[in-house]
Amino acid sequence: MPTILLLGGTTEASALAARLAARGDPTVLSYAGRVASPRAQPVPVRIGGFGGVGGLITYLKEHRVTHLIDATHPFAAQMHRHAVDAAAQAGAAHVALTRPAWTPVAGDRWQRVADISGAVAALAGPPQRVMLALGRMHVDAFAQQPQHDYLLRFVDTPDRPPPLPRYRLVVDRGPFDAAGDTRLMRDHATDLVVCKNAGGSGAAAKLVAARTLGLPVIMIDRPPLPARHAVDTVDAVLDWLDHGADRGV
Repeated sequence: MPTILLLGGTTEASALAARLAARGDPTVLSYAGRVASPRAQPVPVRIGGFGGVGGLITYLKEHRVTHLIDATHPFAAQMHRHAVDAAAQAGAAHVALTRPAWTPVAGDRWQRVADISGAVAALAGPPQRVMLALGRMHVDAFAQQPQHDYLLRFVDTPDRPPPLPRYRLVVDRGPFDAAGDTRLMRDHATDLVVCKNAGGSGAAAKLVAARTLGLPVIMIDRPPLPARHAVDTVDAVLDWLDHGADRGV
């Protein structure tokens, strides 16, 4: 029987944890600790970092982990790299569960940028009402464009106010729907949306709302990722677990 470490924090990780629990596969779900009250899970949970790739290697060895499943956010680039390196050095099989990236469809008005710095630079110009659909991690960077009126949506109330002269903060937990996001943007009289290309269906409501309202979107591309075995469905992960010849390839 495998011993599994599941790196989570996404909807897909929670769905996989439920399936693994139903199968009886020994699994620990690891959160980075960025959310104060993560959802209850049907498997044991650990919260906090590992102390770099060396700490992750130590954890894998000490807990005799046979299978490492990386289901972290597509933008968790450092964690993705650490998972690949640690699995190889600890002798654990490794797979990534990731979401296909979004692609624009008819009616979308995207401006693609490479990273957060590119998004900040793209906001140069006259004041606008901007929805920062990024969570709380990168909000401070937008203090470089203080002329705008920002709409923020966080999972938790922040420990300190964001360093923005004008903002509205909504504390709420997804998944969100297109009708609700359309209403939110209308209420804020939003002119522009900034978001990461997280992919998947759970976070796409803001894109549908922007399309419905004819709003431009500054879309931040995903960071470069290491070469790895990756799948995009929970069923594919379970199939990988059940076919030893394919593990880690």
